[in-house]
Amino acid sequence: MRAGANTVSIWALPLAILAAACLLIVADPGGLATRIRGFEFDAYQHAKPRPFEDTAEKTGHPVEIFDADAASVARFGPWPWQRTVLAKLMGELKTAGASVVVLDMPLDTPDPSVTLAQSLPDTPQTAALRTELAKLPSPDDALATAMSSVPTVTSFTLGQDGRAPASKAELVFTGTAKPSATIPDFATAAGALPHFESAAAGVGARNLPAARDGKTRSVPLLFRLKGEAVPSLDAEVLRLLSGAPNVEIAGAESGLPGFDARAIVTSAHAGTYNVPLRADGGLEIYFAGPQSERHISAADLDQGNVAPGTLKGAVVYIGSPDANVVTPMGLATRADVQAEALENMLLGTSLKPASRPDAELAFIVIVGAGLIFLLARRRFLWAGILTVGAIAAAQALAWFLFANAQMLLDAANPSLAIAVAVCAGLFARSLEVGHARAQLKSSFADSLPPRTITAIAKKPSLLKLSGETRTVTALSCGIRRFAAIAETFVDDPAGFTRLINTAMGPLIEDAVGHGGMIARFDGEGFTACWNAPLDDTEHAIRACEAANRMTVTLAEVNEELARERRLDGTAYEALEIGIGISTGRAIAGGFTAHGRTIYSVTGDATVMAERIRALSAQYGPAMIVTEDARKAAQRGFAFLEVDFIAAGPRDEPVKLYAMLGNPLVRASPKFRALETFHEHIFQSLRLQQWDKARGLIDQCRKLSGASQKIYDLHLARIAYFEANPPGSEWDGAFRPILK
Repeated sequence: MRAGANTVSIWALPLAILAAACLLIVADPGGLATRIRGFEFDAYQHAKPRPFEDTAEKTGHPVEIFDADAASVARFGPWPWQRTVLAKLMGELKTAGASVVVLDMPLDTPDPSVTLAQSLPDTPQTAALRTELAKLPSPDDALATAMSSVPTVTSFTLGQDGRAPASKAELVFTGTAKPSATIPDFATAAGALPHFESAAAGVGARNLPAARDGKTRSVPLLFRLKGEAVPSLDAEVLRLLSGAPNVEIAGAESGLPGFDARAIVTSAHAGTYNVPLRADGGLEIYFAGPQSERHISAADLDQGNVAPGTLKGAVVYIGSPDANVVTPMGLATRADVQAEALENMLLGTSLKPASRPDAELAFIVIVGAGLIFLLARRRFLWAGILTVGAIAAAQALAWFLFANAQMLLDAANPSLAIAVAVCAGLFARSLEVGHARAQLKSSFADSLPPRTITAIAKKPSLLKLSGETRTVTALSCGIRRFAAIAETFVDDPAGFTRLINTAMGPLIEDAVGHGGMIARFDGEGFTACWNAPLDDTEHAIRACEAANRMTVTLAEVNEELARERRLDGTAYEALEIGIGISTGRAIAGGFTAHGRTIYSVTGDATVMAERIRALSAQYGPAMIVTEDARKAAQRGFAFLEVDFIAAGPRDEPVKLYAMLGNPLVRASPKFRALETFHEHIFQSLRLQQWDKARGLIDQCRKLSGASQKIYDLHLARIAYFEANPPGSEWDGAFRPILK
């Protein structure tokens, strides 16, 4: 496996995603970053909307909206109202003490009654009608007269063809730079009729642009018309309320000099009001949502149903009643949005946006660098912890700034970028693991357990193909009387193959299922090892558990075979297995031939396991273990000493034990009695007390659970030693193997 190439693939994809995220935040293609940012900021405003506060208490200027409600429509007709109606209402507003009236509607064409008289043909039949219409007072003149009696702001629409508006006051730029490129520019505008503009105290653009996701979250305070700065309706209202001759727009340099430097808008000043703005001159609105307190019915005003003093010093918005503007708080009218914006300006509660995404980019760069470092070092857990911690910290900081300082910090785009990057790294890691697992399966599927293959795929360094010395527990399992059974299937080789597969398949699965690695396999048996290639501190216990399960599996196999018949119609003979388990040192490593690599374990432990498996039939019990294996697994099983024999690859004798059951068996009185007798038998044998050993064997034969084969074996050995005395230097071990 090419670890270096895989490591590159793990961090290269996240790095590309982080770079793309930075580009997306800066360039905002298709408004994607804006949409993500807007979603987060909208959630903030829903979670903590601006507490509504009557601006009259702090500034003396309540903000009101003239409602064309059902009563007003019944009184004045459907919207838009005739200009004589508007003139009448403005006169009533003056009487009520309004400070500023904002006419947010196009006034670029004459009243329909005027155009009607002009549209009549000049014929004798229409002369009288034209004369009578000319005598009627002009609705436009009436409205202009009313406008001159109370400070009024009229509007013009940028981007439409029409008469160019005449400004009432210029915007004054202050600060270290005069912004231009960031402010929206238009080539045309449709202004109000001249006598309306002459009568008005202020003239501003009524354009209310939405963000790229279609939501209106801000109102602009200035635009450009053919390159020249012009105020918006909101800027003109602020100027009139402040009493200042002009609105000052502060500009500043942003970015790195000579690289991405540009002049941006930072704030607007008028009298005592100081309003933070976005780089393009927009005011980010902190919405309070719909409030009945800021709405006045036109019918109530006309009928004298408005409490005295309610409109004293008020700014009154008159505009379309249609709720066709989408805001973070839902649908609203244009007047609702402008009223919210004015409340923000008067109370100083507007949101303070970040002029540039520098903080967001810095977050991605710093956290991304740490993430790439951890992924390259394959510290996936720490990469996940860093990601979760960084995202949590960014979200907490963004919320804190919003809730306590009304500042907008985009944590959504950077958090999403980091999250996607770490997911990409984990995805690349999963592909690497899957590829490594596939390679390992093709090479080691017949020797390594699936859990081991998965662990090595995640960490290839665990598989030391170059070779190492380990302490392992080896289990050798084989079918007893294999050659004799094969002889009976001379005329039915397919039946013999099926028999062996039926028996050996489940037994191998038991070994692998308990974490064993198959080191050798042939038709007669197999050898499995534990604690290689992965560390397993319970290797001896797991090997004994596997052996214990194999005896149960063999019983199930024999039950299955008992229900079937051989080709010649005879019943299958019940199978017996022998199991040898040994713990000791061995060499583990990979061996390659003809382009194929196998992982295997060889050494004294594996040799001993195979030899005592071959001897197991003479003891009776299926499972025989060495003393080292017994010591390592004695807390989990009951072991009974059955021999002291030189059966290993060297002449050193070893004690052999039969595995008879779990700790419950070990604690039973019958087993403890049997264990005591066996201790005395082998002590008598070592002392060459043959008669005493015979007597103890006779007593053991009568105990429940005793294996008669063991005692037959040792009686035969006693007879052998009586005929061939071992001498005074004898170590108590039996070396010649009795057949």
